[in-house]
Amino acid sequence: MLKPLLRGCLLALALPLLSPLALADADHPHVEIMTGQGNIELELDATAAPNTVENFLRYVEDDFYQGTVFHRVIDGFMIQGGGMTADMATKETHDPIALEESGLKNTRGTIAMARTGQPDSATSQFFINLVDNQALDYRNLYEPGYTVFGHVVSGMDVVDAIAGAPTTKKGPHADVPREPITIEGVRRLD
Repeated sequence: MLKPLLRGCLLALALPLLSPLALADADHPHVEIMTGQGNIELELDATAAPNTVENFLRYVEDDFYQGTVFHRVIDGFMIQGGGMTADMATKETHDPIALEESGLKNTRGTIAMARTGQPDSATSQFFINLVDNQALDYRNLYEPGYTVFGHVVSGMDVVDAIAGAPTTKKGPHADVPREPITIEGVRRLD
């Protein structure tokens, strides 16, 4: 009689451990990107990309992302945001960081740092892969790729909805959503 009660108590204690947030730790912090389209929860991988995760979390702690938009949306490729406002003004950032070879691949649902043609130029902008983008993976010093530093754990439906937004050209910028998709904020969950 006591065994079923004990089994039920152990099961009740184990269930919270199975949630994605319970799996988070210092090396795998969770953050939530809040948008007008819905929320996206990410698990970051500080073991694979410690400097990149530290950089991203610095912008999160500074509330930098609040009011930025997903300014580049290419369905079947990726959605990019984290550095421009709705009027396509670029926000002032911290100094760029060095490219990290995280060993993680640009597969569907992963988040990576955006950068210029210079490998060591990433600041605040990031993108979420909509498909497996092997061409963006690190290969060598001559084909440096883009640093992957986490993945979506919930809200991929939101990412896909953003990907389907009609786009236009605004000044020199192509693939800009016609209606701004604003990042209302990014917060750490653990």
